[in-house]
Amino acid sequence: MIDSTQHVLAWMPGHWEWLVILIVALLIFGRRLPEIARSVGKSLTEFKKGINEAKESSDELVDDVRKVKDDVVKDAKDASGIDDPDLKS
Repeated sequence: MIDSTQHVLAWMPGHWEWLVILIVALLIFGRRLPEIARSVGKSLTEFKKGINEAKESSDELVDDVRKVKDDVVKDAKDASGIDDPDLKS
């Protein structure tokens, strides 16, 4: 047995319904559509800039961690005498 919530969730608008929705949206937002589109475009641009900055920041962090790891490994090798040319036979 299908209850009313499943019935509503199963309904998807067809071609005519989308056309009616589009016409109503144009009537309501018609004059403001260019303004809204501009705002959405600016928001997407800022979002992409933020994503790129976060990626660059994480890349820099990974590079810093690798450098520190290499320094620690080098210091550990120096302290233990591994790869010391004087110790090789």
